[in-house]
Amino acid sequence: MTKQSELFFALLNDFKGDKNLLIWPGQGSFEVVVGAILVQNTSWKNVEKALQNLKNARLLRLETLAKIPLQELALCIKASGFYNIKAKRLKTLCEAILSDFGNFENFKANVSREWLLGVKGVGAETCDAILAYACEQTQMVVDAYALRILGYLGYEFEFYDEAKEWLSDLLFDEIYAKTKLKDEGEVFRIFHALIVEFCKKHFKGKILNESGKKALNLI
Repeated sequence: MTKQSELFFALLNDFKGDKNLLIWPGQGSFEVVVGAILVQNTSWKNVEKALQNLKNARLLRLETLAKIPLQELALCIKASGFYNIKAKRLKTLCEAILSDFGNFENFKANVSREWLLGVKGVGAETCDAILAYACEQTQMVVDAYALRILGYLGYEFEFYDEAKEWLSDLLFDEIYAKTKLKDEGEVFRIFHALIVEFCKKHFKGKILNESGKKALNLI
């Protein structure tokens, strides 16, 4: 078994919560695109507030966000922090999707990683989150939580794609045999979610608690 697969099963065995926590809210929908932009440099609780504001104002549609005045959008997403910057990024992305794909479903079916990374304000993590959770493509998301675990295990990567490549080296047949997961994309989404839940449970800042160490067989 690869180290990556060992990590996957260690996190899976440690997870005792509601399995619904491992699914991005609204997976497969345009809402995920918005959430992936809003979650930059903030907590998901703040994103939920901003998303709810957009829903209450009936603005959570690609066509609407592409045309809404920037200041109005910024006020609606104020709860997510850095709202002026995020409003510009979100509006730019929505305009680009509408211009090049016409609608969300066509974007979802045909967007490439290269195209998405070419949109101003969309970095590698945001890009992969959109591809994995909105478009349901086969992409492993690497976030600060993932880098925190990897660093604790002694792995340091200079570039995002290096960490992504390392985490992606899973023995899928073994995972399929021991879980109900059916494809690589689903495995990557669950792997990322397990990393997030583990870090929220066991890390305080950069310090890993004793139960976390035991779960990762570090003590």
